Amino acid sequence: MSVHSLSASRAVDPVTQAKIHLAAAHRLAVRDELEEGIDNHFTVTVPGCDDRYLILPFGLHWSEARASDMIVFDESGTTLEGEGVVELSAQCIHAPIHRICGARVVMHTHQTWAVALNSLQDNRLLPVNQTAAFFHGHVAYDDTYTGTAESLEEGERLAMLLGDKHVLFMKNHGVLVTGDTVAQAYRRLYKLERVCRTQVLAMGTGRPLEVLSDEIVARVQAPPDNERHPRPERERLYFEAMMRVLDREMPGYAD
Repeated sequence: MSVHSLSASRAVDPVTQAKIHLAAAHRLAVRDELEEGIDNHFTVTVPGCDDRYLILPFGLHWSEARASDMIVFDESGTTLEGEGVVELSAQCIHAPIHRICGARVVMHTHQTWAVALNSLQDNRLLPVNQTAAFFHGHVAYDDTYTGTAESLEEGERLAMLLGDKHVLFMKNHGVLVTGDTVAQAYRRLYKLERVCRTQVLAMGTGRPLEVLSDEIVARVQAPPDNERHPRPERERLYFEAMMRVLDREMPGYAD
């Protein structure tokens, strides 16, 4: 039985399912070229807890992530369950964002096209196409790079900038995405890279960008009256489909 079918049948407890989904997200990030080997971090609040977080221990390549590898840590950086340690910047960035913003899932990467856009003086993501329109109004910006995160105060600063939005553009650094589920957060991260790539390529032509009006953006973001697949269902279907791809191409993440 495939992992997505196992989850659908509710044969997996919430913590195990969170570990499986987190491992799958790491491997998908490799497949989608969003990762940097052993660096960057994805975290999930342990189901049933508010102050404990799942993470892949530092030193494992994302392509080899397995559910059984995931460790549990707290804001002090202490490993509470599993073997391995949490990388310092993961502790300092993620724990405060989980705590202050109430995010269940936090994903931080240095993915290529998002970093390219964040390397520009004017790094604003513009609603220049349908997919980008979904992000409009949901992106916060950190315009002051302060170096690598080495204290919880840096994570608290980022959390205050993020506020109630679910994407943080970190100039000269990378991006951070939050979500209620791994499926939601990863789909946002993947689509964010696509729209950043599109904007950078369009800007590279040197020709003016056609920015959508606020009226059209609002129309795009509003669910239609005859909606057949609400966004949470789309996120679930997307992630289950991608786990089926992993079952064929990169099996073993659920081990």
